[in-house]
Amino acid sequence: MKINSAVKLGTVATFAAVLLAACGSSSSSSSEASKQTLNWMENSALPSMDSATATDVVSGETLNNTNEGLLRFGKNSKVHPGVAKSYKVSKDGKTYTFNLRKSNWSNGTKVTAKDFVYAWQRTVNPKTASQYAYMYAPVKNANEIMTSKKPVSSLGIKAEGNYKVVVTLTQATSYFPSLVASPMFFPQSKAVVDKYGKKFATNAKSNVYNGPFKLTYWTGTSDNWSLSKNTKYWNAKNVKLKKINFKTMKDPQTALSQYQSGKLDATYLSGQQPKNYKNDKQYVERKGASTFYIEMNQRKDSMMKNKKARQALSLAINRKQFVNKVLADGSTQTKGLVSTGLMSYKGKDFNTASYVPEATNHDLAKAKTLWKQALKETGRSSYNLTLMADDTPAGKNTLEFVQSQWSKLGNIKVTNQSLPFKTRLARSENGQFQAVVSGWGADYPDAISFLEMFTKTNSYNRGKWNNAEYNKDIAAADGKDANNEAARWTDLVDAQKTLMKDQGIIPLYQQGKSQLVKSKVKGVTYFPTGANWDFSKAYIAK
Repeated sequence: MKINSAVKLGTVATFAAVLLAACGSSSSSSSEASKQTLNWMENSALPSMDSATATDVVSGETLNNTNEGLLRFGKNSKVHPGVAKSYKVSKDGKTYTFNLRKSNWSNGTKVTAKDFVYAWQRTVNPKTASQYAYMYAPVKNANEIMTSKKPVSSLGIKAEGNYKVVVTLTQATSYFPSLVASPMFFPQSKAVVDKYGKKFATNAKSNVYNGPFKLTYWTGTSDNWSLSKNTKYWNAKNVKLKKINFKTMKDPQTALSQYQSGKLDATYLSGQQPKNYKNDKQYVERKGASTFYIEMNQRKDSMMKNKKARQALSLAINRKQFVNKVLADGSTQTKGLVSTGLMSYKGKDFNTASYVPEATNHDLAKAKTLWKQALKETGRSSYNLTLMADDTPAGKNTLEFVQSQWSKLGNIKVTNQSLPFKTRLARSENGQFQAVVSGWGADYPDAISFLEMFTKTNSYNRGKWNNAEYNKDIAAADGKDANNEAARWTDLVDAQKTLMKDQGIIPLYQQGKSQLVKSKVKGVTYFPTGANWDFSKAYIAK
């Protein structure tokens, strides 16, 4: 899933502030416990609530708490029953039969099998222009529908009555249960989509919800939004929180001040802050299955198409200095696109098996040599390069660091361009960039969640890097080798090696999140993959 901001950096906080943060009276704690209201920080505003078209982690997180699919993610990203109370798989692994429980939308109407059929068909329909439609590839006829070769009605999903969904796959797909727990596979009410038309899911009122909470405040452009307990949710009796207030805080110091004053129950730390809070009982460090990287637009620019230029730009970056001295938030150097710890085979981590040292090493002398060769090969004496990122303090600090590293190459002028998240995302999608800082979080614990992005036709391949061998390996992993664990592992390992050897992208780091969370906040579930947060079991203790 697309990450909502470049990195998380900020101003320095004093250790005295740490002590203040822990202060509070027992009477106020008791009052807050009775209200069961959680005040949560986000780094970027909520862009979308349409599960068919949402692409970022903030939207995914909000959808995950206001809606529910056939299955639901639990601790350690394991799936458990959601709207489907049970399911079975055919011997050949190609047919899934989901038995639905009786449940309702927030407006009181029934959630039925037809809501899943409609939502899935709407997502793969080319007219919807869903960037996540490619994740439906395992479902029968999905690829043909997405390329307008078959009708939407031919998608391999059907409703047998109101409470049974039957899904047919093209081939066995081991991670399919994880897919159906993801937001892009959630149900949608056709009546509601038709009622609001183009305004569907553009604000809190133009949607319905079948999850633990419902969105009760969001204008579509507001920096803040609120969720309230959904009394129509099938498991509402076990949802303890009555309300969740989300606040967009781009400045970490402002967020810290709000945390200290009790206006926030959790805040992300960055810059010097994590060091100051390491020993505080409210300090929490999260390791995410997310990688940040720089993507280069290889559509027309001969310099960005030049492999040596891309390698030079990568070799010029001192990632160790970046994660230890600039980020200092638990983030680590990455060995490739796929996050470390996401997938392993016979005890070996994927990133160890697919490691290409020169793709993430720091070697300025070699970088300068390659840069000179690239300039010569493209008929240039110098090059002007604009690097784009989000306009948060985090994004700006990332731009400044990379700019300082690239400027050491010589004969290059680097211009920084910081933009609001929505604008940066739109320009990335439209190919309006030379180089852009992007982030990706795995939607499910499999390397394909990362690697599928950079196939030739994938909509997330913003820079249009293209490699026939890479495409072939990904196709094999998704196709002929889908049910052969050893062969599939080799396909995926080879694919990452190809991406790294050709420097299709420039990996920067694997994200770590440092937080302060009030000790009164209990039961919040964090997922390294997917939508990250689940508040359905959270509560405020006395």
